[in-house]
Amino acid sequence: MNAEIIAVGSELLLGQIVNSNARFISQQLAGIGINVFFHTVVGDNPDRLKSAIEIAEKRSNLIILTGGLGPTKDDLTKETIARHLGKNLVMDQEALESIELYFKKGNRVMTENNKKQALVLEDSTILPNHHGMAPGMMVDNGNCVYMLLPGPPKEMEPMFLHFGTAALSKQVKTDEKIVSRVLRFFGIGEAALETEIIDLIEQQTNPTIAPLAADGECTLRLTAKHQDLQTAEGMLDEVEGNIRARVGQFIYGYDNTSLVAELMRVLKDKKLTIAAAESLTGGLFQQELTSVPGVSSVLKGGVVCYTNEVKEKVLGVKKDTIERHGVVSHECAKELAENVAALVSADIGISFTGVAGPDELEGKPVGTVYIGICIRGKQTVVEKLELGGSREANRSRSVKYGCYYLIKQLKESQKAN
Repeated sequence: MNAEIIAVGSELLLGQIVNSNARFISQQLAGIGINVFFHTVVGDNPDRLKSAIEIAEKRSNLIILTGGLGPTKDDLTKETIARHLGKNLVMDQEALESIELYFKKGNRVMTENNKKQALVLEDSTILPNHHGMAPGMMVDNGNCVYMLLPGPPKEMEPMFLHFGTAALSKQVKTDEKIVSRVLRFFGIGEAALETEIIDLIEQQTNPTIAPLAADGECTLRLTAKHQDLQTAEGMLDEVEGNIRARVGQFIYGYDNTSLVAELMRVLKDKKLTIAAAESLTGGLFQQELTSVPGVSSVLKGGVVCYTNEVKEKVLGVKKDTIERHGVVSHECAKELAENVAALVSADIGISFTGVAGPDELEGKPVGTVYIGICIRGKQTVVEKLELGGSREANRSRSVKYGCYYLIKQLKESQKAN
């Protein structure tokens, strides 16, 4: 089954919002063995939408449309599809009752045009919307399968996960089981990673290896197909083993995890607490930590020490250290990490000091960063980075490197014990 995703909405063409739906759906379809060869974006215009559908039908047998299911006049997706397929729109009573209940609970008056959201294509499979009002739907005309999904990601994603994938799996005519596994890398660039495993990529058939770079990280999606699920998993294990033998030191996790989530997992497993002293990152490390549920058992607190005065008076960095070495230094990072851990009685202290940009500081170029890591009972380690990106990229990558270095140290400590 080959798919095309058509995102409907003039706001996408105007750049007012990003088409994140296409990325999400493509990722999910890959996991159930459906190829996505085209992404299309079209505005709120029925003629142009009809043209996009006709083009898609010539090259795909699954068309997924997102957006245009709302109550206003410019929401024309299902009306256009209905005319194109010669089908009627009928009222879905369950969806209507759900919409009416939504307004009743909110103590709001339901206008007549909201009923439009409960209209569905006749003879279609209904995809319930538990996070909004307009249901999704899927219809098969024999030559092509059409799936209509709402535009807001908070509605579309759970609908697709809970109902869309199950409906599509019934359409995929194969006995093969499709298993995917994502390896997540940090500390190695996309080009370097590809160079190390280029022969594996060039020889791939089944399993397949698909590289992807994003936000300073790299991933490899491994996908295997076999009638026996256990055999497919074994095929992935073998390929992963070959990859680990070459670049295993850069793998930090699987699938949808992140560096901060992995750090939280390790800290929780070891029952360790952490505190942070942040200069150039300005609290970004702690912000990332607090985005993970359960952080209260790990994060004791921290200090945003942007000025020299705060570094000295709050965190106790020696004046002599700053005068002799500067704040962008190995020595300052060491004292910050040690002192913030002592300040709040944490097991671990981590510090970030450096030059985010756009200008040099203390004669150090933009992207110079020192990360101090103090683990109770162990010698403090300071890592130096030379990043050289934009201001925001330098701050973000510093946080990721901090997580990466700390995870690495904690795992090495575990091996040593």
